[in-house]
Amino acid sequence: MTGDTLEARLIRRIRAEGPIPVADYMAEVLTAPVGGYYTRQDPLGAAGDFVTAPEITQMFGELIGLWLAEAWQRIGRPDPVTLAELGPGRGTLMADALRAARMVPGFAEAIRVHLVEVSPALWARQAETLDGRIPAGSPVWHGEVAELPEGPLLLVANEFFDALPIRQFEKTPDGWCERLVGYDPETERLTWALTRPTARAQSYVPEPLRDAHAGAVFELSPPALTIAGELGRRVAAHGGAALLVDYGRAESACEPTLQAVRRHRRADVLSAPGEADLTAHVDFALLAQAAREAGAETHGPVPQGRFLRGLGLDQRAEILQGQAAPDRRAAVETARARLADPEQMGELFKALAIVAPGYGVPAGFPDDG
Repeated sequence: MTGDTLEARLIRRIRAEGPIPVADYMAEVLTAPVGGYYTRQDPLGAAGDFVTAPEITQMFGELIGLWLAEAWQRIGRPDPVTLAELGPGRGTLMADALRAARMVPGFAEAIRVHLVEVSPALWARQAETLDGRIPAGSPVWHGEVAELPEGPLLLVANEFFDALPIRQFEKTPDGWCERLVGYDPETERLTWALTRPTARAQSYVPEPLRDAHAGAVFELSPPALTIAGELGRRVAAHGGAALLVDYGRAESACEPTLQAVRRHRRADVLSAPGEADLTAHVDFALLAQAAREAGAETHGPVPQGRFLRGLGLDQRAEILQGQAAPDRRAAVETARARLADPEQMGELFKALAIVAPGYGVPAGFPDDG
């Protein structure tokens, strides 16, 4: 392997230091300053590698905006209030949310928009999309959640947690091992490797899952748990609500989900690092636990279709269809179905709310009490 590609740099590191954890590999592939997937390009849209809900239809962002505005009213209409988004893509969700939320008097004047974004390639797109839509002096960009200002917080994260680095632990006949990324000099390719079985590796696996069969794989995202805990701390201390929407599972399980996506198709996780997106299913149970341990209350996860319908997705679709030209009405229905139908995004994608104690049941979530 020659040159200074990201793959070449990874191989040099592995040859010098030995195999690296999957989390280290993901972090380099996605956010390396030179050659990292998110730092070098805008990956969204039909011409990119994947499409997110806000890019499918305005209805998604509009409903989220009304959810945030209602949350602001619940916490006493603080002014100012931080309105933050994690991984805002092109700024489409935030733009649609703000347009809808202007229906609530005083909300637009109270918010200070903050965006957590690691991709320089997207900063300009976000600024362009939000130009003229938000108060002077914002948005303010941050590289991590910890940089958000203290105070009342309203936050949304759509398809953010799935791209955070994960560690993988594999059950072998001799015990739990951590999966690594190594290098095979014979093929001159990156390859999978394992540590020896250790009690430390087993300690990362929830106790109910430790007796899994040989070959089982458990995935854990330490950055995701850190962020969920930080959000829980903030809303518990200052008031507010955070809405996390992503694809994943409601309960922890032994199931490998790490995948690479390029041009809307599955790709090899270890081939051409930096050229494809890497994601893994979100473990909502562990996120909720981290937030609760930090002092917050949580609701959900609930399937995205159920959540959006609870916010009025079907009614909003009917209104847009009534306003649309005849040749555009079918597109509205297609978008609604893609967001909510179980065989599309409606079941795999889920919503989790992290709220201050005493907040009550958030809009779109079932009242199980």
